[in-house]
Amino acid sequence: MQSFIIEGGYPLQGTITPQGAKNEALQVICACLLTEEEVRIQNIPDILDVNNLILLLRDIGVKITKNATGDYTFQADNLHLDYLNSDEFVRKCSSLRGSVLMFGPLLSRFHHAVVAKPGGDKIGRRRLDTHFLGFKRLGAHFDRVEGRDVFELKADKLKGCHMLLDEASVTGTANIIMASVCAEGTTTIYNAACEPYIQQLCHLLNHMGANISGIASNLITIVGVEKLHGATHKVLPDMIEVGSFIGMAAMVGNGITIKNVSLSNLGIIPEAFRRLGIQIEVQGDDIFIPHHDTYVIESFIDGTIMTIADAPWPGLTPDLISVLLVVATQAKGSVLIHQKMFESRLFFVDKLIDMGAQIILCDPHRAVVVGHNHQIRLRAGRMTSPDIRAGIALLIAALSANGTSRIANIEQIDRGYENIEKRLRQLGAHIQRVE
Repeated sequence: MQSFIIEGGYPLQGTITPQGAKNEALQVICACLLTEEEVRIQNIPDILDVNNLILLLRDIGVKITKNATGDYTFQADNLHLDYLNSDEFVRKCSSLRGSVLMFGPLLSRFHHAVVAKPGGDKIGRRRLDTHFLGFKRLGAHFDRVEGRDVFELKADKLKGCHMLLDEASVTGTANIIMASVCAEGTTTIYNAACEPYIQQLCHLLNHMGANISGIASNLITIVGVEKLHGATHKVLPDMIEVGSFIGMAAMVGNGITIKNVSLSNLGIIPEAFRRLGIQIEVQGDDIFIPHHDTYVIESFIDGTIMTIADAPWPGLTPDLISVLLVVATQAKGSVLIHQKMFESRLFFVDKLIDMGAQIILCDPHRAVVVGHNHQIRLRAGRMTSPDIRAGIALLIAALSANGTSRIANIEQIDRGYENIEKRLRQLGAHIQRVE
């Protein structure tokens, strides 16, 4: 197991460019399974989750060509369909959360898929009911395979229908869209997720010959087509990484420019940091975070304590709650952090409390942070990354702390952040990867 050794207290300065969006990449890569023609995807991030998905696609017979850094061509014209039923395929799927996005395309094109319980972050229950219910509405049926802990999805023919999703699940919406594009008739999905990842997936599918309207809304209409063809697509910058860099620049920056952020696709993220008192200067499609001697948490108009809560898009993404909480530990003022969507994501705060942060964990979903206003620095410590987003939050805390910290289980961070220690060293961070 690898760890990061971080010597805190060194101000960071310079320019950093975000990687391609992890969540979008997982979706659009799986979309290549919908056609036998070539699909070229650019700006793919070099991170563990995406690389493992690419390896899994190669295992099932997808031809993969690396054209350049982050630039791949996929062609799924001769898949090993027997392998999809194997125990080895199920085992690999169960260790990779992104594998769930293969099931909609496989069901659409081959009318069959074997579904294992996917892996990923340990942040509470992440059920697949929305996926299964959507597939069932399209005409698929599923059965539990005794002794293998898997479900087998089958459909003689998928037929369009109207469906109201029980939750605005991002992966559920993506899976149902991909299952619907070649279904007979028209499918309408109400209460659909509408994150930029979903919008980008829909744009790619339309370029492949699909007929999707209502993009960027929570009511998506898909008119089924006979087949899809190849296309070229470029992945957006990762808005979660942009938000992580904003938080890092606020806590330990001495002037940091974040390049090519695709500002129009950041939604409410910049405003969430501004509510903590962070100054964000927009320079074209770049943003600049100046040095902050202090930053003051806003209160609501009636004077009550500021609350920052996640919500389905265009609300605040839950993936940045951990970073916002860490940033608040050095603010002036107090804030209630409300993580609604995942019940275990705030359990990493005990590590911040050990570092000297003033945090009251009210319950699995809520924490009150009383900021130090840079009067008391966090103490260095030994910690373990429980998930991707808590991992980067702990890394930001360690960069600001007094002393040398060690973060173990950094494979979790590698799942979502590309060459993070190298890019941070270019800003002046003292960080090393060790066995």
